[in-house]
Amino acid sequence: MKDKMMRFLQGRYGVDALSKCLLGVGLVAVILAAFFGGKAAGNILYIIGWVAIIYCYFRIFSKNITKRYAENQKYLAKTYKLRSFFYKQKELMKQRKVYHIYKCPSCKQKIRIPRGKGKIEVRCPKCGTTFIKKS
Repeated sequence: MKDKMMRFLQGRYGVDALSKCLLGVGLVAVILAAFFGGKAAGNILYIIGWVAIIYCYFRIFSKNITKRYAENQKYLAKTYKLRSFFYKQKELMKQRKVYHIYKCPSCKQKIRIPRGKGKIEVRCPKCGTTFIKKS
């Protein structure tokens, strides 16, 4: 059975970022449709959810790799700013355990200062302004 599945999936596009997003949106829409019951909004969400899930699986099993790759690149280009914002926030949260992050009072440049050094004079690398902060 495993060999048959591997032979079937050979040459198929597979899972990418757009497929994951479509599957997530589809599942959320179907779950939200359950809360709305038989109302018009619930029916529309139900249909939208299943269309997204079906399109997701169509993309996964597609043999037209170049077209699916182009679709994924368009999706990644459109969502770049949003994804990079969340990535930066995640990195800032990791750094807050080890560093204090201050903004320069004049140019608003972010400056990382190691924790536990007491009161120190901070010099902004961008504009050269000095200010005193507790680390």
